[in-house]
Amino acid sequence: MPGTKRKCKSITGIGVAPGIAIGKAFHVDNDEIPIVTYRLERESQVKEEIERFKSAVKQTEGDLEAIKKNLPKEFRDHASILDTYLMILKDHMIYNETIETIKKQKINAEWALKQAILTTGRVFESIDDDYIRSRISDIRYVGDRIFRHLAGMGTPKVNCNKERVIIVAHDLSPADAAQIQLEKVMAFVTDLGGSTSHTSIIARSLNIPAVVGLKNVTDQASNGDIMIVDGIEGKVIIDPDEDTIARYYEKQSEYENYIKTIIRSAHERAETLDGHKIKVEANIEMLEEIVAVFDNGAEGIGLYRTEFLYMNRDDVPSEDELFNTYSELAELIAPKTVNIRTLDLGADKFLLTSGKLREESNPALGLRSIRLCLKEEELFFTQLRAILRASSAYRNIRIIFPMISGMEELLQAKAILSRAKKSLERDGIDFDENIPLGLMMEVPAAVAIADMLAREVDFFSIGTNDLIQYTLAIDRVSEHVAHLYEPLHPAVLRSIKQIVDAGHRNGIPVSICGEMAGEPFYLPILLGFGLNSLSMTPGAIPRIKNMIRNIKLSEAREFTQKALELTTAEDIISYLQDLMDKRFSNIFAFLNPPAPIFS
Repeated sequence: MPGTKRKCKSITGIGVAPGIAIGKAFHVDNDEIPIVTYRLERESQVKEEIERFKSAVKQTEGDLEAIKKNLPKEFRDHASILDTYLMILKDHMIYNETIETIKKQKINAEWALKQAILTTGRVFESIDDDYIRSRISDIRYVGDRIFRHLAGMGTPKVNCNKERVIIVAHDLSPADAAQIQLEKVMAFVTDLGGSTSHTSIIARSLNIPAVVGLKNVTDQASNGDIMIVDGIEGKVIIDPDEDTIARYYEKQSEYENYIKTIIRSAHERAETLDGHKIKVEANIEMLEEIVAVFDNGAEGIGLYRTEFLYMNRDDVPSEDELFNTYSELAELIAPKTVNIRTLDLGADKFLLTSGKLREESNPALGLRSIRLCLKEEELFFTQLRAILRASSAYRNIRIIFPMISGMEELLQAKAILSRAKKSLERDGIDFDENIPLGLMMEVPAAVAIADMLAREVDFFSIGTNDLIQYTLAIDRVSEHVAHLYEPLHPAVLRSIKQIVDAGHRNGIPVSICGEMAGEPFYLPILLGFGLNSLSMTPGAIPRIKNMIRNIKLSEAREFTQKALELTTAEDIISYLQDLMDKRFSNIFAFLNPPAPIFS
């Protein structure tokens, strides 16, 4: 009966792929695998247990190879994720550690593997980079597949939905998603996950609404339940009443019309109403994201993170391996430019030349990023040679040094870059002799001497994620203080202004490539700083471009000046909220409401 009231259950998570879906829930969770422990009494049992583990790993490898071979065309751009799973199978922290634990503790393979996964999980969860930290889900997924073979349960069957449904899962791996008939998927919702999880990346690339991090949606939604998934606000409604359904159908229609409008103009330049053009680029981690870069109208790659090739392996990538990846990237994006950030990992997550991980009591302030590269000079030298070699074909590569805190570090890094250039000249290998060099401005010490640093480089790129963390002395992954992580803190805004002003006084362009750049709520203030470019996740680009086209640079400068005069983040947020409601009410309804970037 129209208007019938039922008891709705509303759960809030993280909206990682925008859109509205209304349909029936369909669970794809795997059966829980019981893990027991028992002692091995004889040496022969130890050998047998190691062989049993190796056999399970080999069977898992066969499963993943089969999935990779039969990937549907929609997933071929994500094949490298399956390669990551295959690398994890032989990762020293999983494979070798499990075997050593079986030998030393004389326990069964299941329990030894569980210990190895827990130890690796603790390491990954302490990583400061949100994307790399979230990769622990990959390790758990691969471990789950090995557990299934150890238990004789075989591989999970996922593809059994016969109608269009909303996929409900505790977590969803690319291997699971690849076995689902995507034409029958309306949305993804999961208990776990964050904005950089594979579920999120896949959902965004396929334009399927998704809400993750819902904690217990699998317990609250049963197969066949009617659900509303709001990927815009990060909300899931279970068993909605008729009025709620009608309201969301209307919102869905409005949103789809809005998306059609902004997608049509996504490939046009971002130009304000008074004629100011600003470059809008993409941040990526992997080559398969290039499709999303082009689809969403990016004008280049503002940040390519290079850490992925160094993770989940017991050796370091060779110069040729790095060169091949960087060359392919340059070719795919040409004639647009790509900014390649040099290695930004900590020594606590990376095998040093000694072959060991370095213990770090405070990794965020320890041997990481450019500090690690200057200590492990040959590692840095190899990466720089690979980047320089890749620059030869299209002359569209630019280099960014991360986490520079002083002139000494910059001059040391430039000296190694110079040595890499000279070595290529001696070898007769071509490269871009005038390759532009930039700095990630993310340390308060660098902000204080921005005018000095600007005279030594060709451009600045502001990494707001770390800049906010270090400026406010906030560990953004700590549940106790994460609520204090505030992008609109007056100190943060003044730091951004100082960097932009120093760069422009010295004739170099300045961009922002942190998460702030892709959040429309912050755009009026960021635009008013006079930035030359913004770089963000590909999916955020059409909205940002659309909003730029609906504002004048002159009024953005007024907004920014007003914000800089306010004394608290609360006042600035209130000011911006009022501005959005009055000035951008026609489009703000389809943008995520203001919230901390890191929850």
